[in-house]
Amino acid sequence: MAVTIKLIDKNNKKDLKTFIRFNYELYKDNPYSVPDLYEDMLNTFTPKKNAAFEFCEADYFLAYKGDKVVGRIAAFINKRANETWHKKEVRFGWVDFIDDYEVSKALFDTAIKWGKEHGMDSIEGPLGFTDFDAEGMLVEGFDQLSTMATIYNYPYYQKHIEQYGFEKGADWVEFKIFIPENGIPEKHRRISEIIMKKYDLRIIKYKSKKAISRDYGQAIFNLMNEAYAPLYGYSALSEGQIQQYIKMYLPIVDSRMLSLVVDKDDKLVAVGLSMPSLSLALQKSHGKLLPFGWYHLIKALFIKHAKVIDLLLVAVKPEYQNKGVNALLFYDLIPIYKKMGFVYAESNPELEMNGKVQSQWSYFRCEQHKRRRAYIKAIN
Repeated sequence: MAVTIKLIDKNNKKDLKTFIRFNYELYKDNPYSVPDLYEDMLNTFTPKKNAAFEFCEADYFLAYKGDKVVGRIAAFINKRANETWHKKEVRFGWVDFIDDYEVSKALFDTAIKWGKEHGMDSIEGPLGFTDFDAEGMLVEGFDQLSTMATIYNYPYYQKHIEQYGFEKGADWVEFKIFIPENGIPEKHRRISEIIMKKYDLRIIKYKSKKAISRDYGQAIFNLMNEAYAPLYGYSALSEGQIQQYIKMYLPIVDSRMLSLVVDKDDKLVAVGLSMPSLSLALQKSHGKLLPFGWYHLIKALFIKHAKVIDLLLVAVKPEYQNKGVNALLFYDLIPIYKKMGFVYAESNPELEMNGKVQSQWSYFRCEQHKRRRAYIKAIN
């Protein structure tokens, strides 16, 4: 049966639902996949609700065999990233397909055709509109539970994309970092206290989420833009995105797990943000808030959390990098993790060559358990 490709209407909620939920249907029996939260994805793909569309343009496609959906792909251009990195690149993301090369080829053909029509000369993915979206195809760690912030995919995806002619663009690695049984390692404690004294730094904590947003909401995301600017493919968050993320993320933060390091003038130098893993809760909720999915998420956040913590954000001001300042974040957080009963933390994906980030795990027992990859290809 021939593969047909349908361009979906971004303003048609039924089309968007089919596009979003195809991933859930493809993975609903997989014990390692964590479904996206449908309501979040709907906002992500709706231009009026996602500030990334200030500088992105996109279209979404579904692959059919007969009347059955067998694949999906989003093709988009991040104009800000292209300007920053001097590229003419179309990106693809949210790509899923059955184990049928005819299907995956039709999807990649479609994304490339769309890119050529928009004047692009290369294609890369899987990426998101911004670095806040999940990125990188899983190539190692298929037997590990995914996280809410990352992509899970079947092993055959790699075979399909490489058969099509894509090559490695960049790899990210992920770690399990085990919480020290005896609290802060003595070397870590000693270094942290020396650094605080040497650079006149201190750790501040908040109880009020409103106060966090008021005093440091803007500063947290400004710091991200500074710290992440050199990283692969990064495009700076716009003011619209910053305001959107302040409203979206800070209200659900457990303030105990937000560590802010400031200098003598109370200027933000480093930030560490983590939260209990929502992976199992998202599986139980089937990726939906209604009718009862919200209960599993609220329970995991505030009542009975998992033994795993997700390290969502670690950022250090560039002039303080390589000075051990990131040690202060875990000097603050380890006793909290220990008291709350966490066993290990899941790092966010880290570029494999990012020694600055990976060196911070040298104080702890850890293991690299996942690897993911962005693929690139010239458009002829």
